[in-house]
Amino acid sequence: MRITVYLGSNEGKNPVYAEAAKKLGTFIGTSGLGLVYGGSNVGLMGILAGAALESGAEVIGVEPRFFVESVPQLPGLSKLIVTPDMQTRKKKLIELGDAFIAFPGGTGTLEEISEVISSNSIGIMEKPYVFYSLGGYYKDLGRFFDHAAAEGFIAEEKRRNIRFASSLGEIREALGL
Repeated sequence: MRITVYLGSNEGKNPVYAEAAKKLGTFIGTSGLGLVYGGSNVGLMGILAGAALESGAEVIGVEPRFFVESVPQLPGLSKLIVTPDMQTRKKKLIELGDAFIAFPGGTGTLEEISEVISSNSIGIMEKPYVFYSLGGYYKDLGRFFDHAAAEGFIAEEKRRNIRFASSLGEIREALGL
């Protein structure tokens, strides 16, 4: 099983994010899972992928050509897939993943996991996903989804499928690992 993880190319201000990225990468590798991610060697991406590689995971990076030309890639990747653009990258990240984690990140992370949520919601795919709400990072987003459901914009059964986890144990449970 391959887990696609969406996360920032920055480390964030709190060192807890880097520590948690390393633990998540180690968890993926020691659980016999594979990692699919954005391909970079910088920020949380590099920390996650490096820990997964060190723990024996297959690690597949998917990166658009313009990033390959300007951002260093992690040495030793199992495979680096270079795409012509971001749209193709997003499709490939979904295609290669059996389950998805939105780690703390910015607008790119939110955009990528939103496509997974929408695809599940309209029945294009049925793959588990979870927001890793480390330290409550995604609590306000959870409130948004609750509000959208209360206002009738998200069906209650579909809202229940949008899961949040605050630990690796909860991630394992949410993804059915």
